[in-house]
Amino acid sequence: MNPLFFSTPSRDLAAWALNSRGDRCSGPNLAIIGVGMMGREHLRVAALLGRARVRGIYDSNTDSIRLAQRECADQPKDVPRVYGSLEAACADTGVDGFMICTPNASHWAVFERLVATGKPLFIEKPMATSLADARRMVAIASDYPGLIQLGMQYRFKAQYIDAFHAIKASRWIGSVRTVAMSEYRPPFLDKVGQWNKFNRYSGGTLVEKCCHYFDLMNMMADSTPVKVYAQGGRAVNFLDFELAGERSDIDDHAFVCVTYGNGTLANFTLNMFSQELYEELVVTGAEGRVVASEHASFRRGIPSTAHIKVEVADHPAYRGLEVTYPDTIERSGHSGATFFEHLAFVTQLEGGGADAATPIQGFWSLVVATAAQESLATGEVVFIDEFCARQGVALPA
Repeated sequence: MNPLFFSTPSRDLAAWALNSRGDRCSGPNLAIIGVGMMGREHLRVAALLGRARVRGIYDSNTDSIRLAQRECADQPKDVPRVYGSLEAACADTGVDGFMICTPNASHWAVFERLVATGKPLFIEKPMATSLADARRMVAIASDYPGLIQLGMQYRFKAQYIDAFHAIKASRWIGSVRTVAMSEYRPPFLDKVGQWNKFNRYSGGTLVEKCCHYFDLMNMMADSTPVKVYAQGGRAVNFLDFELAGERSDIDDHAFVCVTYGNGTLANFTLNMFSQELYEELVVTGAEGRVVASEHASFRRGIPSTAHIKVEVADHPAYRGLEVTYPDTIERSGHSGATFFEHLAFVTQLEGGGADAATPIQGFWSLVVATAAQESLATGEVVFIDEFCARQGVALPA
């Protein structure tokens, strides 16, 4: 069985991944477009994994380039070239695949230029900040000669791999009826130009931060959403923050309810003024319940831990099991999720298969996120068909 499919439990996946690392000078050549926080994380993961070489990087921000070069200081024989422009990156015939890690609002423009190369593309989440742009990406992907992978990395966290295995692959809990998800965490971190503090650059908190969770909810429900209702707003974070005369308008908390076409009900809780990071997924079926959780910290010296419980009679995880990845993987970024997201892209470049997010799955996560943002703004229930039709966006068949 291919170890990148979700039917493989997280510990087996971690053991296989650590044993299959290679020479970092061999394998496919990558170009990373955008080397801010996430781009540099992919640089570190590429070095750790050793299955692909970062041949080149491009960013219009010179500070980001400088920080990226510092990341590679211990690899003097394998330092990536710095492209002077996006056009120069596109023209590099030695590149086997591109990774788009620029700020959210630029994803469509960068994608539109890179598709001319016909080469495999990786796009960090969210795929776009508007449904119209995301729908255009889906249409292009349907006829694109290369693979296109969406960066919905949370589906690669240990507890969610195991949850998906218990719920879908093994059918331990029977037919899924309800899904509950929550995240409590500190405020947004500082990013280049503070773009994540403004809706027009990020798409809004429920787009920027929470598309990950809506992707997981969609997977667990195994259906598409039909209506969304949300409450929330700005309570604590960045209330007085200004940049160049523009005031931050980013939300910091929300409650989101989603109804799916198969009758499954889901809810999501977000709080971004917590001291520590806590995540929890609770999926309840006709015959039992799965609880997947994580505690991580933004403070040094406090390790991340992940657990899963499968509340079905005689299941070995009934009382709960720790499923945290080994430290080498955990420390690579986002509790190891970036490591496996990156591994999935490289594996596909090498001709293998991986259960990574597709453009259509990325689109549906954005549908829930943008509908939730709309509901926050209007206070009304958003019916997906009507919402998308008003925006001139045709839903995929």
